[in-house]
Amino acid sequence: MTTKPKVALIGAGAMGAALLKGWIAKDALDAGGSAVFDPAISAAAAAEIARAAGLALNPAIEARFDVVVLAIKPQMLGEASRYAPMAKSALVLSVLAGKGIASISSVLGTKRVVRAMPNLPAMMGAGAAGLCSPPEISAEDRRVAQALMEAVGVALFVDDEAAIDAVTAISGSGPAYFFLMAEALEDAARSLGLSGETARALARQTLIGAGAVLEEDARGVAVLRRAVASPGGTTEAALGVLDGDGEKLRKLMKAAAQAAFARARALAS
Repeated sequence: MTTKPKVALIGAGAMGAALLKGWIAKDALDAGGSAVFDPAISAAAAAEIARAAGLALNPAIEARFDVVVLAIKPQMLGEASRYAPMAKSALVLSVLAGKGIASISSVLGTKRVVRAMPNLPAMMGAGAAGLCSPPEISAEDRRVAQALMEAVGVALFVDDEAAIDAVTAISGSGPAYFFLMAEALEDAARSLGLSGETARALARQTLIGAGAVLEEDARGVAVLRRAVASPGGTTEAALGVLDGDGEKLRKLMKAAAQAAFARARALAS
């Protein structure tokens, strides 16, 4: 596909709006030939974005598109069968959590499906998504799907669908791990006598700043950590508690990721 794709976005909630905002900002779709489908479109987050860009809202289902993007709630997958006529002649890109390619193919009557697992920062254009597809999916379909997901962040194909559960455990659930770290750092700041307002501001900005360094500095994370932790200094003392000889933090993070991975696998079964 050498031209920009005509996209049918099914589901106009928070994730649908995030994707649409990214596509429009990156000029990644044919806005005039694209549409948003949602029964509650008048109150949907993506409605104003779609109108401003010239996308159609709930046109006839018989319309033809290059890509059909499923961004509805997972429990609503069965209701998506009404879009099967348009899906049969298009690439289907699903961002539904816990719904495998086989289930999506069965509902929409097509095997031309790419599954993606985005995360919350996609709403800010800073997402991290894993994608997978059956072997028969063409290289061009993979390219189109990856380009659409890259409009809201980093998007990488994994080797097989089973690896999507690992993506869920790392980047899908990962933002919550960092939010918890911010909470814990804020609590620690209060315990050291800082006011609630100061503790909150310092904890949040410390994590934001660390993320900015990771984005801009090409050095490995271990190098960056050592750059902060001077021998015999305050940071080294703290890291000794968090992850000293017993590697407590690393073991805890592996256990947490394993728990998320197991739960993702159970939900998909």
